[in-house]
Amino acid sequence: MNNLEQICETIRLDLEERNAARDKAIVLSRQLVRHCSESIRAIHRREWDVADQKLERVKTGAEELKSIVKGFPDLYHTGYTQDALKEVAEAHITLAIVKGEPLPSSADLGIESSTYLKGLGEAATELRRFILDIMRRADGHSDEAERLLLAMDDIYDQLVTFDFPDALTHGLRRQTDVVRGVLERTRGDLTQSLRQQNLQRALKNFERHFNIDGDSDPQ
Repeated sequence: MNNLEQICETIRLDLEERNAARDKAIVLSRQLVRHCSESIRAIHRREWDVADQKLERVKTGAEELKSIVKGFPDLYHTGYTQDALKEVAEAHITLAIVKGEPLPSSADLGIESSTYLKGLGEAATELRRFILDIMRRADGHSDEAERLLLAMDDIYDQLVTFDFPDALTHGLRRQTDVVRGVLERTRGDLTQSLRQQNLQRALKNFERHFNIDGDSDPQ
């Protein structure tokens, strides 16, 4: 029992170090989530230079967060750390899809596989907003909206193949179900928009033909 005090003091120092790392990680994770949201907002506005600047800050913030929890696996794998890194994946993946560039991999981003996949799923749901914005700007259906819908479809087709225990994927199945619901609604909106455009085009052609034939009475 002579060494009890020394043992407890060592444990106390370890817990103090962990607690300090935890406090810093929580602050950094919140900042990182905010920076990711700002970058996605810039992507929606197609402010590419701003988006790139924001993503550079995101990259720096992610590295800082990971360095803080390095050596503390429990803090690295905890919810606030992985949720922040999931947002990092979402921001980078969203930019790549919208700009038609190659997707960054989980290795490129330095993010765990399950966290990357959930970020991929959230990027897919984010594309719905892009598609709706395109439909409003283009007054309906467009090739760009179709391209993004296809990207959503491709992501869902891949996510649904990851049939692993939740202990490994950490909620991926639930995220995949969300993607499916958003995909179905978006496909329905885009299909309805295309039908409306086709109807409007048919009506214009009919009116043009009717006027050319002179069958209408201007009065």
